[in-house]
Amino acid sequence: MNRPSTVGELKASGYRPRSVRDEMRENLIRKLRAGEPVFPGIVGYDETVIPQVINAILARHDMLFLGLRGQAKTRILRALPSLLDEYMPTLAGGELNDDPLEPRFRRSKAILAERGDAAELHWVHRDERYHEKLATPDVTIADLLGEIDLVKHAEGRYLSDEEIMHYGLIPRSNRGIFAINELPDLAPRIQVGLFNVLEERDVQIRGFPVRLPLDVCMVFSANPEDYTNRGRIVTPLKDRIGSVIRTHYPRTIEDSMRITRENAWLERGGGEGLPQVTVPKFMAEIVEEFIRLARVSPHVNQQSGVSVRASIACMEALVSNAERRGILLGEREVMPRISDLGNIAAACRGKIELVLAEDEQAEDKLIAALLGEAVKAVASNYFEVDDLEAVVEQFRGAKTNLEVGDDLPARTLLEAMGSIKGLRDVTRSVVSEAGLPADSPAALASAAEFVLEALYVNNRLSKYEYRGSTFYKR
Repeated sequence: MNRPSTVGELKASGYRPRSVRDEMRENLIRKLRAGEPVFPGIVGYDETVIPQVINAILARHDMLFLGLRGQAKTRILRALPSLLDEYMPTLAGGELNDDPLEPRFRRSKAILAERGDAAELHWVHRDERYHEKLATPDVTIADLLGEIDLVKHAEGRYLSDEEIMHYGLIPRSNRGIFAINELPDLAPRIQVGLFNVLEERDVQIRGFPVRLPLDVCMVFSANPEDYTNRGRIVTPLKDRIGSVIRTHYPRTIEDSMRITRENAWLERGGGEGLPQVTVPKFMAEIVEEFIRLARVSPHVNQQSGVSVRASIACMEALVSNAERRGILLGEREVMPRISDLGNIAAACRGKIELVLAEDEQAEDKLIAALLGEAVKAVASNYFEVDDLEAVVEQFRGAKTNLEVGDDLPARTLLEAMGSIKGLRDVTRSVVSEAGLPADSPAALASAAEFVLEALYVNNRLSKYEYRGSTFYKR
């Protein structure tokens, strides 16, 4: 596009100065009127979090997103620049972004006084107007606000001259959005330094009379204050933040599955001789139900929470184990099975924090127990265990043991289950309910293990391991 290149051309174009909050508000209103999604890609917050964010922007508030890890706080912060104009004019020659028609800084005013309408413009893309800082204990006031540049002072500039400053991140975010992630990790004395930015909208440096009138939208993320032994947000700072918005984990299995599907690397194989991996719906449901159960388990530290990243990592590990089986056995099509779930523990460690861990195996034992409960819950959506007594009866014979395992070919498992009357019928029913190909050995093998494990967790069958193999029996 042909944008104005001078202040004179900008005036003739009908441009009007706006604060960054007014700009976000007007663009939000335009999106709402057009029926456009405000934050595409954010799942599960349409009725809870997003309305609060909309209200805060309409009210021109600074915002704090408060919630446990893995609740899309940072993703929402990084979506806020979409509410800015695609390009913004700023006066060329200044170190900070300043409005060409309503300049705030001495340098800008001096350029306009010297060149007038011939002063040149620089156009800044919306992505360049968003800056983010991860709060760490070593962050200083100089990092955020700035510091007196003694070299400039030695060159003859007065301490009252704003150009004597070495600007920090917040001044460099003028006419944009500045985000601080994990606000409680910021030392209290540094949090105090933000008071003026949030209330008076200016920056003061040390004891020198240097003031910068800023136009910046401040947004923050934080975990709850009582999380482990971290710091806290000082009360006067919270008082100055317009809206504190609480986030939450997905409230339905469907939302959880969608988030995992959109973020996990599940599309594997199909080329260069690698197996094609497909995840059955019931296996995805088991993983999400397992994570949901962990979030309400009394054995898990709920102040720490169980991140959405846990389900993403577990699904990737599950798919990888199925892919490994396909590579080793030369199968062209593979699907994750119940026996693959034993390999997701590595993806859970560090993401599920126990309240009390008596030994190193406590975490793995809890994972196994929760997976069993997840299988029981998901199986109830596909069949009634009480209707499978005829299948259970087939295991009463002393020699009726059915071998399963993550290294067992699908066709071998299908041949073995052929001797169990009724098992193939319920397996086909599960395959049909999950929308999988009825003649796929990988799908039938996955469904068969699902049925057998459901009978086991409902105490209809027993299970034992022998020489690395797993067997179901009565």
